[in-house]
Amino acid sequence: MMLRNAAGRRAVASAAAAVSLALALTACSGTTKDSEESGSAKAGSSAKADPDAPLKKGLKLAFLPKQINNPYEKIIDEAGIAAAKEYGGTGKEVGPSDASASSQVSYINTLIQQRQDAILVAANDPNAVCGPLKQAMKKDIKVVAYDSDTAKDCRQLFINQAGSEEIGRSLVQHLGEQIGYKGKVAILSATQNATNQNTWIEYMKQELKLPKYKDMELVKVAYGDDADQKSFQQTQGLMQAYPDLKGIISPTTVGIAAAARYLSDSSYKGKVVLNGLGTPNQMRKYIKNGTLEQFSLWNPEELGYLGSYAAAALASGQITGAEGEKFEAGKLGEYTVGKDGEVILGEPTVFDAKNIDSFDF
Repeated sequence: MMLRNAAGRRAVASAAAAVSLALALTACSGTTKDSEESGSAKAGSSAKADPDAPLKKGLKLAFLPKQINNPYEKIIDEAGIAAAKEYGGTGKEVGPSDASASSQVSYINTLIQQRQDAILVAANDPNAVCGPLKQAMKKDIKVVAYDSDTAKDCRQLFINQAGSEEIGRSLVQHLGEQIGYKGKVAILSATQNATNQNTWIEYMKQELKLPKYKDMELVKVAYGDDADQKSFQQTQGLMQAYPDLKGIISPTTVGIAAAARYLSDSSYKGKVVLNGLGTPNQMRKYIKNGTLEQFSLWNPEELGYLGSYAAAALASGQITGAEGEKFEAGKLGEYTVGKDGEVILGEPTVFDAKNIDSFDF
């Protein structure tokens, strides 16, 4: 597996954090003064960071993915659990089998009872998990969102894969180039409430408003709920409803793999351009059989690794989640906390036939 060097990552993390706009889109509506007092900004200002504090031994971390059987999030969580062993901690993964808005709440309540030192959550809904997460923070359990953010007053940090604007706009840019900036296009997303998906889609729509896309039309945003069979059926439904469709963007690893599986065995193979976010091991055969030419993603192992070290830094008092704080993330090097507690992993990688065999995840 190819990793960027630490110096390069530091530069990317610092620059990306300075320009990130994504978290403004995920703030809770109707936030009260009392809820702000329990949020990340207030928590950061009332506590004092000690950057020289050592990482505590024996820290207990729990990873709560969108759904327990999501292969992409399994990679993230297993990497975070392995990272915990490096600094003498322990980690585990728990979570629901479905990605519904409220499915994670009972797990958070149980983790509070177990007195975990940190809960890392990929939120199915930015607000549904807020109540129990605020209770966790009141009990000095650190809360780190990763992959898909909560509302920003419900956690101390958000570990973002890459700048959300960059992800959304780049997917449209790639597809536009592939279809000659002409034709009907659709988006195959995960769940309707997924914070990361909705943020990226909003930037996709903004990109599509630019003059060079005047001959491209977004006809549908479909939702496969990060379920393989439903995503497959949604792809089939898109092609039945829009037989002249020119392209599909699926910013979800489950969705893009299901869409590729449908297209690869259909008359649309080679005629409909598929792009989005996927893992090399899932998508390799579809690249090689010509179903799609390229897709993008960051390294999910590094996302889990970074999240684990960030949670440990929080739980050890090295950082509080305040903007400008710095911490060491093991082999990835130094990272800086950005606005609203956002820490950005780095730039996504574009995978195609030339480089896909250089990656194994």
